[in-house]
Amino acid sequence: MSVRNQSFENVEYIIVDGNSNDGTLKIIQDHPDTINTYVSEPDKGLYDAMNKGISMATGDLIGILNADDTFHHDTVLEEVAAFHHNNSIEASVGNIIQHDKTGKVKRVYSAKNWNPEKLKVGFMPAHPAIFFKRELFEKFGNYHLDFTIGADYELITRFFLKNGISWQYSGITTTSMLVGGLSSSGISSYKLISTEIAKALSRNGIKFSKLRINNRWVWKLVGFINKK
Repeated sequence: MSVRNQSFENVEYIIVDGNSNDGTLKIIQDHPDTINTYVSEPDKGLYDAMNKGISMATGDLIGILNADDTFHHDTVLEEVAAFHHNNSIEASVGNIIQHDKTGKVKRVYSAKNWNPEKLKVGFMPAHPAIFFKRELFEKFGNYHLDFTIGADYELITRFFLKNGISWQYSGITTTSMLVGGLSSSGISSYKLISTEIAKALSRNGIKFSKLRINNRWVWKLVGFINKK
């Protein structure tokens, strides 16, 4: 367990399970020394599960680790905590790596060249590599459940662009994950997330070009993805 192996000791490990029948509950119950809190019950999807976890959290910082993802190395949380302490910021953005089932790295998703203005053309930093001060959710709200795969985009837009939270690029590679995922699985997914990006920006009063969002694949060729 990549959480259990973290060198940072002051970790509040919360697991939200959607009443699955894949053996998750037994694994949770087998590690009472590692997992602080858990809930296993039906939910309204990924973002509802995230909101439940956030509502139970009591720590200063919140990071989200999705099913099958792992922390990239054993000192991730120690490095993130130190970075926040040294910089007095409300959020940090870092990097993730994506690998195939053999473990071969297929892509490095770096936020080195990202800034909030890029949200207007369809780019956000990798969601698992963002760590937020918990108080931000109390001030600005949680993930909105009327989004299918773009609630993270909307929240990041709301926090970074609309409310101008303080942040810095940490340079820390926080997370390892399999290639693929809910928002990167084909043309239909691309169209849906394009629609939801526009919806997120509109909801937060941000001016944008639908043409640039719909053609954001062009920007990926010259953008920050795959840059360290």
